[in-house]
Amino acid sequence: PYARQDKKHRGREPISARLVADLFKTAGADRLMSVDLHTAQIQGFFDGPVDHLFALPLLADYIESKLDTSEVTVVAPDSGRVRVAERWTDRLSCPLAIIHKRRDPDVPNQVKMFDVVGEVDGRTCVIVDDMIDTAGTITKAAESLKEHGATNVIAAATHGVLSGPAADRLKNSEISEVVLTNTLPLASEARIDKITELSIAPLIAAAIKAVFEDGSVTGLFGGDA
Repeated sequence: PYARQDKKHRGREPISARLVADLFKTAGADRLMSVDLHTAQIQGFFDGPVDHLFALPLLADYIESKLDTSEVTVVAPDSGRVRVAERWTDRLSCPLAIIHKRRDPDVPNQVKMFDVVGEVDGRTCVIVDDMIDTAGTITKAAESLKEHGATNVIAAATHGVLSGPAADRLKNSEISEVVLTNTLPLASEARIDKITELSIAPLIAAAIKAVFEDGSVTGLFGGDA
């Protein structure tokens, strides 16, 4: 829940991710393993070793099996996801588009405006993110992509928080499929037809085995740490 509280957006906001790191240490944890932290620098909040795993290979393999990647554009839903989206474009060998969004500072979790930068006309767009919470950002991004000529929009994310109206928003959105991993259990009301759930268990099992056998966790991702 504190993964996004890693920096100050305005005065007097707490950086609670550091507090959570301290709580783990106080509770006695000497090593942590996490999948797709909101930002990589959160690892620096912990004193001990952190194994930061990526769901990208799992999600990208599924996308490659379903789509002709020559017709795909990977879309970063905001500037903070550009680095992740670039890893996707390297993996799929496809172009990148970026959505510039502006939030309402007085209303939490609400986006006011979208601008699309990149070639999306006539292409299948894959919006990539670390989590889908209320789904407000991703559904409005899909609308914007459709307005700019995208033929199909798919969303791929690691963590399906799907709080509040998320399920209804996704069900009624321009998104044809939502690909998630099972890092978080999906509530029964969130199990809509559009959602495809992939198991993260093999990745975590391989990482745990590598740690206990003094192997390479980085090697699980082809050396991409």
